[in-house]
Amino acid sequence: MNPSRPQALGTVMIVDDAPGNLAFLSDALEEAGYRVLVATDGASALEQLRYAQPDAILLDAVMPGLDGFETCRRLKADPGTSLIPVIFMTALSELDDLLRAFEEGAVDYLVKPIRHQEVLARVGSHMAQARLVRRSEDALVRSGFAALAIDGAGGITWLTPAGCRWLQELSGRPGGTPPANLPPPLAEWSRQRIAVEDADPQGTFTAQRDGKRFTARLVPCQDGQEYLLLLQESSGDWNLDSLKSALGLTPREAEILMWIARGKTNKDVGQILGSSPRTINKHLEHIFEKLGVATRAAAVAVALDRMRDAPEAAA
Repeated sequence: MNPSRPQALGTVMIVDDAPGNLAFLSDALEEAGYRVLVATDGASALEQLRYAQPDAILLDAVMPGLDGFETCRRLKADPGTSLIPVIFMTALSELDDLLRAFEEGAVDYLVKPIRHQEVLARVGSHMAQARLVRRSEDALVRSGFAALAIDGAGGITWLTPAGCRWLQELSGRPGGTPPANLPPPLAEWSRQRIAVEDADPQGTFTAQRDGKRFTARLVPCQDGQEYLLLLQESSGDWNLDSLKSALGLTPREAEILMWIARGKTNKDVGQILGSSPRTINKHLEHIFEKLGVATRAAAVAVALDRMRDAPEAAA
């Protein structure tokens, strides 16, 4: 082994039914310092991915059984593997076949006969881009948020694994199949927020399920064509003593803020607490002043942020 040769640059999976191609690519990648996994068909590749995740996949388009196109489609449909960059390898010259590769989720393609310098350049470039995406997702997860993106009609255009789990939990189907659409309450709220001042950043979606609180905020992406949903899940129970201390609220104000966060109107809160809606409104004015906000949604957002930053505030 050459000690000066770079090692552990990442892991690449090669999926090809031709032994000669597997040997050529394996040698080139290993010599460059990559770890290599190999599979001779799509089905065995998907099976291996249950136990090991590569940083990139070189995928032959034409194989017996499960071909490259269907293999890629299944990879991209699974949140656990959807972010792995797939580079097609093909001798096909038809434009429709190349376009199909991109439609199934490939990021690039190589035309056979393959040159090892080109393989190394493309693999390195796409792995670097994938790392940036993973770092961004890790930052979201560590901040307590998951994320997804939707278009102007509310269709999901991008979904992180954490975002998928959030939607599954909200829909009451943890561990189920990846959701194709937003749950109806969130979809309707998103459409309303998009229609109001191009996604008012103060707007917050709140829902309760199985003792958990689900919140979402909608902000426009930079290109103006998509909207980012920042998603958060927390305990549905509030420790009112901790909350009032953290925010400087009276016991009644903390209680009112808790019910407002659960989607109750002033009238609802008044009936629950035995007060008039006008009295509840006066309490809210004091809450807004203490928190430095102007809306109910903003007050709830401040409370949820404080509860996230201080886990002991939530039971």
